[in-house]
Amino acid sequence: MGSPFTISIFAKDSLQAAAAANVAFRCADSLNTILSDYIDSSELNRLNATSGQGRYVPVSAALFDILQYSLEAAGKSGGSYDISMGPVVKLWRKARKEEKLPDPDSLKRALQKVGFRYIHLNTAERSVWLEKTGMHLDLGGLGKGYVAQAAFNTIQAAGFNCVMVNAGGKIVLGDPPPGRDGWRIGITIPEEREKIMPRLLLLKNTSVATSGDVYQHLDIDGKRYSHIINPKTGLGITWQRNVTVIVKDGTLSDWLATACSVLSEKKAFRLARRVGAALLITEIVNDRLVEKSTADFKSHFEN
Repeated sequence: MGSPFTISIFAKDSLQAAAAANVAFRCADSLNTILSDYIDSSELNRLNATSGQGRYVPVSAALFDILQYSLEAAGKSGGSYDISMGPVVKLWRKARKEEKLPDPDSLKRALQKVGFRYIHLNTAERSVWLEKTGMHLDLGGLGKGYVAQAAFNTIQAAGFNCVMVNAGGKIVLGDPPPGRDGWRIGITIPEEREKIMPRLLLLKNTSVATSGDVYQHLDIDGKRYSHIINPKTGLGITWQRNVTVIVKDGTLSDWLATACSVLSEKKAFRLARRVGAALLITEIVNDRLVEKSTADFKSHFEN
């Protein structure tokens, strides 16, 4: 999915650990060929090609599973996470390459092709109907967390619990390394590629995801547009803040970080509390780092 993918395992038997990791990497590769919209022949893109045909299409268990997650995320976030934003995402990818805003008419036409309510799932037959012509599903903002969680589950099933899986910053964690209370995780400072916050997280048996725009954005006339798009407007969000989410499941932490980046701070904190997640929002205000968090987030910092 265009990101580094690493696995760390602490084990007494390195050969067995390597074998488990190889199985997990194969699992990730397999899911990538199903879920990626960058691969023309992926199952997701084959499904996209059937949009507007007025029929249900049988899909694999993995694709159906992640589509169920996606629609659940859309409902819980009030549409702030929307898997159907593919036509708009394509315009913004092109805009970043050309370093100019998307054409307003093209953006308007793209928005007419989106809407998670036009994705229909038939659980009994494990099939999907994309109602609108030109719909294009994009699993960015959820797919990496899903793959990280699947790889982690594979390794854990092989008998290894002291594990960290990192899919481009979407991290799933098991038991802590020997002699430690948890895995030490840094949080990047907004608009900084290398600098992290002074305090590290100390985590175990959970997942963590951070969303921000430092790696993907478009600067036009002094305004920065993030790669994270507001589904209601079709525009990249323009506030420069990082959103970090800690919650048990890797898929959940991934889409929550995306949705809470789009939502107002008030609504973001309300959503986090509703699903039982710890949330931290950081931004630079007048050259000063400002932090806002749920009450339970501070307990995850290393003393």
